[in-house]
Order: sequence, then C-alpha cells, then structure tokens
Amino acid sequence: MTTEPQRFTILLVPEHVVDSGGASVEDSAVRSAVVEATGESGASGYPRYVGHGIVADIDPSTRTVEAMLVDGAELDYGLTARVTAAS
Repeated sequence: MTTEPQRFTILLVPEHVVDSGGASVEDSAVRSAVVEATGESGASGYPRYVGHGIVADIDPSTRTVEAMLVDGAELDYGLTARVTAAS
C-alpha cells in the first residue's frame, strides 16, 4: 500500500531561467512555500495541498501541479511551479 505525501515544497521559478549558471532551483525561485495535505480532493480530482498563501492540487505520484492559486489568484504568466519533497 502506498501513501500520499503529506507535505511538499513548491518553488515558483521564472520560466526564462533556462540555465541558472550552476545555481540550484531553490536559489532561482522567487517564492517558495511548504504546503500540507488537506485530506480533500481539489476540482482537478487530485489531492489538495495548502500553505503560505498557496493552494495546489498535486498529483503525488508525478509531483505535477494540476491546479494552483497563489494568494487567491492564478499563477502569473512567466512563472513555473516546481514541486520538491518537503524536508
């Protein structure tokens, strides 16, 4: 039996950052947040995670963000969400 992760870190990274010159994704992020599982499914059907102004439906097996709101609004153009395991 597999269990879904209870927490992820979401990093918002500018799309134009193709080669970060050796910097880590964390160093290139303009915002980060640890989100925790709510136990509910979002409109996308995937588990909902919430934290620090971010609400995201995340596919836990692929770590793909299926839907997201940042401070109650859609993600700004030019930003990409990256999901990593929370420490």
